[in-house]
Amino acid sequence: MLTFTLRRLASGIGLLIVISALAYTLLFFSSSSIARNILGDQATPEQIALKEAELGLDQPLLVRYLGWVGAALQGDLGRSWFNGEPVTETIQSRLPVTLVLMIVSIVLVAVFAAVLGVLAAVRRGWVDQTVQVGAVIGDAIPGFVLAIFLVTIFAVNLGWFPAVATIRPGAGAEAWIVSLTLPVIAIVVNYVTSSAQQIRSAVIKELEKDYVRTLRSRGLSEREIVLKNVLRSAAPAGLTVLSLQFIGLLGGVIILEQVFAIPGIGALAVNATVLSDIPLVMGVVIITVVIVMIVNLLVDIAQGALNPKVRLS
Repeated sequence: MLTFTLRRLASGIGLLIVISALAYTLLFFSSSSIARNILGDQATPEQIALKEAELGLDQPLLVRYLGWVGAALQGDLGRSWFNGEPVTETIQSRLPVTLVLMIVSIVLVAVFAAVLGVLAAVRRGWVDQTVQVGAVIGDAIPGFVLAIFLVTIFAVNLGWFPAVATIRPGAGAEAWIVSLTLPVIAIVVNYVTSSAQQIRSAVIKELEKDYVRTLRSRGLSEREIVLKNVLRSAAPAGLTVLSLQFIGLLGGVIILEQVFAIPGIGALAVNATVLSDIPLVMGVVIITVVIVMIVNLLVDIAQGALNPKVRLS
């Protein structure tokens, strides 16, 4: 298991190096006018040249990238080119909001999807039909449309929740719960039915296998077979779906944070990209890739623990 974990960790680090180099190269070619954007149209060529030297824009791409990597390995992601604040501190102030939103949402999706998927596979009938219809509707409605609908009904018309998030680092639990309720509902409704359908398919596939017939012939109850044997075998498929949805949320949360004005890392990424604030953009890219690496590693370890064949592959 240790070899399996180290192999997965090494592949994740390799992916991080490739993505950081690719992102830095692409941003390098978009930074030609950044000094003028910072100083304004009234800046003289001499002032622009001094600013470019200050930011290191007059150095070759490889020198700049290696310098950035060396600082990043020491925990220094640089400073914002526009406000001078350390990138690490800026991300640290925004990341908890986004992580809380994503983790709470994906845990609720996992719980509801597992319950609905198992019920649909075991009982079939109207429960199964409802899950399948819900999956089609959930895939057809974009998350931001559902978010706007929720804001219109529950924030603007009924006034039960704020239309704009009021959370900030250090705010109380009540402010976090009130502000994140509608975004979490939008994510859960959008993702739960499609996840339930995937879990349903995996459970049905397991229920049709020979070992289940053997267990039934030995007199075990259907509940005991499902909870002790079938769910364990179907869990890898469910984990894969949930991990893909969590990674997909990293992109979807950018839109949700814009709709609900949530001060998370998604809104930060949008603002930094618009300004071509390269240190901040690179910081967001690296943190995002690290989150994806951690999620994939945890899922691989969980799947390896549940199914030894995964470790051998």
